[in-house]
Amino acid sequence: MRAADGLSTAQWRKSSYSNPDGGNCVEVADSFSGVVPVRDSKDTAGPALILGRRTWQHFIDGLKNDSL
Repeated sequence: MRAADGLSTAQWRKSSYSNPDGGNCVEVADSFSGVVPVRDSKDTAGPALILGRRTWQHFIDGLKNDSL
């Protein structure tokens, strides 16, 4: 996926684990097939990581299992 292929219209949501005072926030866009764009909510015009769904799931599982 190239950023020009739709990140400008992505529906971003803040992670439920993000810090409520505005620090250390991550946003994800769920509406893409096969990939999960991830960005820093403090720099919405900055770069986004484009992760495969499997990679994203391994990351989330690692967080839940405290193995990262």
